Amino acid sequence: MSELIHMKKQGHVAVMTINNPPANTWTLESLNYLKTVVEGLNDDADIYALVITGEGEKFFSAGADLKTFASGDIGLANGMAQAFGQAFGALSAFRGVSIAAINGYAMGGGLECALACDIRIAEEQAQMALPEASVGLLPCAGGTQNLPWLVGEGWAKRMILCGERVKADKALAIGLVEEVVATGESLEKALALAEMTGKQSPSSVARCKTLIMSARDGRSHDDSWRMERELFVDLFSTEDQREGVNAFLEKRAPEWKNR
Repeated sequence: MSELIHMKKQGHVAVMTINNPPANTWTLESLNYLKTVVEGLNDDADIYALVITGEGEKFFSAGADLKTFASGDIGLANGMAQAFGQAFGALSAFRGVSIAAINGYAMGGGLECALACDIRIAEEQAQMALPEASVGLLPCAGGTQNLPWLVGEGWAKRMILCGERVKADKALAIGLVEEVVATGESLEKALALAEMTGKQSPSSVARCKTLIMSARDGRSHDDSWRMERELFVDLFSTEDQREGVNAFLEKRAPEWKNR
């Protein structure tokens, strides 16, 4: 357990809270912990979803503490860049559904954490930005890659190249978040969505997520459709496939095994 990230399990849902006041900044320790925990959750058959939020009422996460880079140490910069990439790469690759409950400011690496999740729920007072270029840096944890995919090249350039900050309503309008809720309600909404995943076969969800994410890779339609068919057939090697179909035919709720 890291003091910088609190983690608890509620049924089939893991809840992680970034806890590094006052701005819930990321450190080498918390990034390494995030990677380790997510990889462990992949091996936990009882976990179907992951919710990430920030401690307190003001910040989801402000990203890295800029004091870390004040010395200009290249080795330190490389270590942090690798840690950010590995942590959020592991988050993106989580086999279940990941949901960011954005309960306040999500800046720099904080927004990149949310971008690595499958779904983003923002509170009405939340603000989001990738301001790295304003301090001589750049987003190094997927920001330049994930943001254009979600909001298009134009808005990605406005946020990254011009340093434009967006409020929750604008984030919703451009597709950066999927829903805006009242102050204090993001975690509740995220948990409700996470609970919905419990009705889905976790074996199916993992394969569907792989297919959805693969759409970013520029595969041809023929290759993508082939992959769909292959993973469809692959499900027939799982217990969940048989359980799901038979539960429907027997008019009962399925009991998923995640295998």
